[in-house]
Amino acid sequence: MHRVVVLALDGVYPFELGIPQRVFGSAGRHYEVLTCTVDGEPVRADADFAISVEHGPELLSAADTVVIPPFDMSLISRELHPRVTEALERIRPGTRIVSICTAAFVLAAAGKLDGRQATTHWRLTEQFRAMFPAVRLDPDVLFVEDGHLLTSAGAASGIDVCLHMIRSDHGSDLANRVARTCVVPPFRDGGQAQYIEQPVPEPTGQGTAATRHWAYENLHLPLTVAELAEHAGMSNRTFARRFRDEVGASPGKWLTQQRLARARQLLETSDLTIDQIAAQVGFATAASLRQHLHAAIGVSPLTYRRTFRTEAVATSAGESSCDAG
Repeated sequence: MHRVVVLALDGVYPFELGIPQRVFGSAGRHYEVLTCTVDGEPVRADADFAISVEHGPELLSAADTVVIPPFDMSLISRELHPRVTEALERIRPGTRIVSICTAAFVLAAAGKLDGRQATTHWRLTEQFRAMFPAVRLDPDVLFVEDGHLLTSAGAASGIDVCLHMIRSDHGSDLANRVARTCVVPPFRDGGQAQYIEQPVPEPTGQGTAATRHWAYENLHLPLTVAELAEHAGMSNRTFARRFRDEVGASPGKWLTQQRLARARQLLETSDLTIDQIAAQVGFATAASLRQHLHAAIGVSPLTYRRTFRTEAVATSAGESSCDAG
């Protein structure tokens, strides 16, 4: 059983502290979730109560994944408290470490993010960059995975990154079941841009939601941005701008994300050939699917299928010819 250890720091946000238990705990026997503090003592929450846990920092040395929830922004500092430093030093090399929101400041202060890509809440972008210029901060995404280190943005992004880890560990089928149990989307479109405070666009009486739904139901078609704009009754330029305002990504990027998500589901749950899957999700050829999947997650369709299918998969001649390597 994969052990997830949650490190509760002083000023911890109660909601985010509970996310790992809620999400990983919904995955059944696959994960064990335990909580600790840097000294085994209670911590005060960012609320009118304290939180008492049963474990001290020694638990970190036996963790497969460590999750650090966010804490009161007034406690952010370039320097870590010695007890926090000592606790982090207990984590074994190569252990997966995850931060939610302000906890990215902890990893950065510990020097773990130097030279790496990371993210945090969009409100903290300038403060983070000023304090830790050696970190390659990307404030536009919901979460970032750089090797064994994962950083995520605000509260809901903590759910996103936990679902991503379940998907990486056990495939989309389990991640989707956990998402349904928690009544959350298994994958959120776009990035933080859609949540950043900005002037409200002039009302037009139209949005892109209906067109997104239509596109999702017709991924097998070679849809273009012009066709999406026509369906929405907008000019190409207006549609692209409004789509980005609502989703946080361009229509083309969103389409590719949806096609890849559908392809991964079919790779895990069906015996369709790579050519058949490519056709069903709207990629022109199996080679195109292979190129996009490799760019997104670094593996070929056949390798992905072998990793996430629990039962034997019949490899057809079509798969062998189109997905070699």
